[in-house]
Amino acid sequence: MLVAPRGLVSAHLVCIAQSHAKRIVQYDHKRAGLGRLVVRSMNDEGKAAQKSVESGAPQKAEQGEVTLFDKIVSKQIPATILYEDETALAFKDINPQAPVHFLVIPKNRDGLTQLSKCSDQHEPLLGHLIRVASKVALQEGCEKGFRTVINDGPQGCQSVYHLHVHVFGGKQLGWPPC
Repeated sequence: MLVAPRGLVSAHLVCIAQSHAKRIVQYDHKRAGLGRLVVRSMNDEGKAAQKSVESGAPQKAEQGEVTLFDKIVSKQIPATILYEDETALAFKDINPQAPVHFLVIPKNRDGLTQLSKCSDQHEPLLGHLIRVASKVALQEGCEKGFRTVINDGPQGCQSVYHLHVHVFGGKQLGWPPC
């Protein structure tokens, strides 16, 4: 663990440490008064993203192979569903990282395996997913605020190649998120 003196902690330092140490760097918010910078090994999500790439998941998804989320949509795999309409599905994350942590996905991928693959035709769908994220966050008690995250590609820690919006809330979230 690396500890930096108070005043040296900044988003710039965090990003430099990440790129050079190839580790996840976080400001230790529980000890915010001490101004500690904590360097930790790559998290499980980062490892899962790398394994996903190594297994060929991005290419398989592009070719239309069924994803874990497709199986949740078709009810082949159970999930705690919070919201469903003809276009979107919101369900609790199986490994929550906050008191409120759920995913919003399109029921039909329509080639949208990751955000960087979106095109003009996806604008209405993307807007709808964000609207559903807001609606469900409020339904789940996040009136004081919440965070949305869309992981994209291996460096963005995407492990399932079916576009999905993470929604976190229910506590004070830290910054920067990286």
